[in-house]
Amino acid sequence: MKDRSSFFINGIFLTAVAVCARAVGLAFNAYVSARVGAQGIGMYTLVTTVYGFALTFATAGISLTVTRLVASAIGEGRERDIGRILRASALYAAAFGATASIVLWSLSLTLSVRVLGDADLYVALRYLSLALVPESLGAVFFGYFVGVRRVIGNAVTQIAAQAIKILLTTTCIARASADGAVAACICLSVVSLFSDGLAFFLQLVRFCIDRIREKRKNANNTLPLRVCMRSVAGMALPIGCSAYIRSALLTVEHALIPLCLQMRGESVEGSFASYGLLHAMTLPVLLFPMAALSSFASLLVPEYAEASAAKDSGRLSRITARAVRTTLTYAMLVSVLMAVFAEEIGYTLYGSYDVGYYLARMAPVIPLMYLDHVTDSMLKGIGEHVYSMWVNISDACLSVLLVRLLIPRMGIGGYALVIVCMEGYNFLLSFLRLRRRIRFSLSVGSSVLLPLVTALGAAALTKHVFCMNGASTEPLWLWMQILFAACLCIGLLCLLHARYRPVREHRHR
Repeated sequence: MKDRSSFFINGIFLTAVAVCARAVGLAFNAYVSARVGAQGIGMYTLVTTVYGFALTFATAGISLTVTRLVASAIGEGRERDIGRILRASALYAAAFGATASIVLWSLSLTLSVRVLGDADLYVALRYLSLALVPESLGAVFFGYFVGVRRVIGNAVTQIAAQAIKILLTTTCIARASADGAVAACICLSVVSLFSDGLAFFLQLVRFCIDRIREKRKNANNTLPLRVCMRSVAGMALPIGCSAYIRSALLTVEHALIPLCLQMRGESVEGSFASYGLLHAMTLPVLLFPMAALSSFASLLVPEYAEASAAKDSGRLSRITARAVRTTLTYAMLVSVLMAVFAEEIGYTLYGSYDVGYYLARMAPVIPLMYLDHVTDSMLKGIGEHVYSMWVNISDACLSVLLVRLLIPRMGIGGYALVIVCMEGYNFLLSFLRLRRRIRFSLSVGSSVLLPLVTALGAAALTKHVFCMNGASTEPLWLWMQILFAACLCIGLLCLLHARYRPVREHRHR
């Protein structure tokens, strides 16, 4: 891998920052949930789902497009064209961001009545609509820094924005929640607007400084602006269309969940509470460990783009094999630890055994979730964004259908089943496409069975040892158990790989 040390330094730094940010975010989410209650957090999740559709339209796949075009220009030796690519991307993003902002502001009252079920929530949507233009332009900056492998500043910006968000929320949420769930939602929306604005400002300053320095090296742009616009639109629109349709269907899906629960006989408050329990409490815990993978997955896009531009199939195979093996090993460990310690995690974070119940039952799908996320990044890196578009659209359509069919019959457990089924569907189609495009070797024994058995043994031994010393409900005691089990599993895996590597090398000779 070209400049491997830079790749791993960036990846390790981003991973450390992402894990810390996710940990803080998870604890913060637990704090907010305790303050506003399950109904309030479920209501705010619905508001952000509607806003997420507008945000998807505003960003329009631009971040990935900028990353891939910039990385391809570097791989082909066309660094002087990056300035025009960025100008075209900024114009594209500003147009979509402004359109999304105006539409969301105009339709906020209608959406709050017909989709969210509470007319007062239109205020929250209007505050969030003001962040759409900064978000769309910020996506251009983010994609540029990933494309040129200067990503540490992105992480610093995210830390600063999250710190401001936490500070403002802890200051305001107690007073707002006393006025009811709607007031709490509006308060959280205002805080989100301020933190997003701060992140955009920091990215803008950093981007301007970086481009002033780069213009001295590449002063002459040879690529016409209209050609850049066609390149940007040709890549961003398929990604954007997929995201638009999927986000719209996702909005419909999430709006249907409380309605379907009410069809089953639950009250309005109970339906929002059940929705908040699974979507706003359980899923963030399942996805929290994926922060370590997301950082490296985002860095894979420019690596694949450069290798594809240089037509280096050997490098693509090596990157893919290493990424798949590492993802599977990590996901197996997380899945086992999440299942074994589910009850303790749910009670420690939220004081709820119900969260632990769903964690234990959804933990087996973690390997599919994590590997699908990495596979999607690899497919986009080699230009398979159109294929990913159709997979994501079909996934969203089937999800809406299954939500409508299963939740009225099975309750919130039906939604958990929908998540499991659709993760398997999306993963299967994406992984088969990757195998067709890139040939790479994968051993089921060393990549799946060995980490699974090792993780089960490490987790069982850890529980036995710690229980012998007396059970404890202290959070520190739980995290010590999880850390001990993870370190034990990693140590055993390293020992086993080192033990059998000479045997494999001898067989190959």
